[in-house]
Amino acid sequence: MAIQFTDAPGGANIIELRGITQSYDGGKTNIIENLDLLIEDKPMQGQFAVILGMSGCGKSTLLRYIAGLQEPSSGSVLLKGQPVSTQNRVSMVFQQYSSLPWMTVLENVALGLRFQGISKKEREEKAMEMIQLVGLDGHQKKFAQYPTLSGGQLQRVAIARSLMSNPEILLMDEPFGALDIKTRLQMQDLLIGIWEKFHPTILFVTHDIQEAVYLGDDIYIMKHAPSNFVKHINVDLPFQRTRDTKRLARFDELVHEVEDSMMQIDAQHIL
Repeated sequence: MAIQFTDAPGGANIIELRGITQSYDGGKTNIIENLDLLIEDKPMQGQFAVILGMSGCGKSTLLRYIAGLQEPSSGSVLLKGQPVSTQNRVSMVFQQYSSLPWMTVLENVALGLRFQGISKKEREEKAMEMIQLVGLDGHQKKFAQYPTLSGGQLQRVAIARSLMSNPEILLMDEPFGALDIKTRLQMQDLLIGIWEKFHPTILFVTHDIQEAVYLGDDIYIMKHAPSNFVKHINVDLPFQRTRDTKRLARFDELVHEVEDSMMQIDAQHIL
């Protein structure tokens, strides 16, 4: 049985997925079926929600709905109570490196401002501020391509570019999945700092349970296809996360709780 999500007081939801069904064969097979998700709007604080689930259950598809890149077969996708439109301040960071390799780091980060018609001087000044924030100062004139930049640096470029539009919603689809463990840990801490500074609502997809517990306020677990959400875990850890958070007994308890939930869902699938 799917879990039930309740509306926030006064209907103050920033993301609403209602009755979502996705089929690619005219309804013969549903990949997602009757899925609901409501994420409350918390101005000047934001939310950090994490989605977990087996490969192929539709996690990335949900992000594509919210970004306006895909529409479900049925159901509604609402942002602040309205259908998704180009007016929504939504940015997305993919697992694959998405920078334009024929442009420099500075040109990539400033690209959105260029399309807005902002002067070169102003957009480069703003882009440099963001480049410094994500730790890429000194690399701005390099081409945004591997191996000129490392994988972690290329993801910093993508995050900086996404933040330039001052998004209310930041979608992240396994953004650290291809990174080595040290770089991944560094990127997790960078993301926490960005979230605390800008307060967006972040919807983050990962397969890493420890990463989910460390970053998230809430964890939503999806079952296999036809998929929907079957578990919601509130991450009751201190609001400000540091590496010491991972040494708390409650952190280990939450990791085990998520692991047990994932294994239970997997066992039900096998049966």
